[in-house]
Amino acid sequence: MVALARKPAVWPEKLAGASLVVRNIDHGFLLHGDYLPVLEDVSFQVEPGEFVALLGPSGCGKSTLLRLVAGLDQPRRGSLTVDDVEVTGPDPSRVVVFQDPTLYPWRTVWRNASLGLEARGLLKEQRGRVDEALALVGLEKFAKHYPHQLSGGMRKRVALAQTFINNPEILLMDEPFSALDMQTRTLMQDELLQLWSGNAGSVVFVTHDLEEAIALADRVFVLTARPATLKRVYEIDLPRPRVTSEVRYEPRFIEISRDIWRDLREEVQIG
Repeated sequence: MVALARKPAVWPEKLAGASLVVRNIDHGFLLHGDYLPVLEDVSFQVEPGEFVALLGPSGCGKSTLLRLVAGLDQPRRGSLTVDDVEVTGPDPSRVVVFQDPTLYPWRTVWRNASLGLEARGLLKEQRGRVDEALALVGLEKFAKHYPHQLSGGMRKRVALAQTFINNPEILLMDEPFSALDMQTRTLMQDELLQLWSGNAGSVVFVTHDLEEAIALADRVFVLTARPATLKRVYEIDLPRPRVTSEVRYEPRFIEISRDIWRDLREEVQIG
């Protein structure tokens, strides 16, 4: 296993992040000719540079909401704005990280990490960013390796490097660490916090893991069972910087976890 990178995450362009406003969102799908409501009157705001986690029962619509923020789908009702500009489709300033790393097997680690710059025609003048990003995630010695030669955690690190190279104003993460073992998952959580603290973009993080949400986020948004609406918002008043493997033992962490679980358990039972 590759050790957690300890070099400070300092990027050439440190961003303040973007504000996100979700207003009265309704959304659903046609299922065998019938309308299935998934989201119902969902409203919230994410401040620039804030890290928020979406938590709710399985199937309540968290990933659907993330796709709407990304512009991959359009809501049936309501609006989403980023820095007061309505979201009408995908945009390079909003990057989505899915559960499975989107790495091309025929490209090396370096070539996979550089995809965003290459697509935007910036690779020639900014290729140094690729080397720096791989160094920050501890993969500089694996630049010439291919995805099949890497562990699951290392592939996730490539995906993180690929993401942060593009300096997203809003980073949307859909359970990115769910397939990893506990040790690797904890390391990746710390890796994410380190990279985020150096980039300072806004993050919306979907997870089923209550402890993961608390360890990472500034605020946790608890969604109800489907059709989901926002049930409660929890301020996570734990100091930063955080080491996720240590903060879990803090009395305040345990107190917050107990409070959120009471809300979440009700919705899981309903769902």
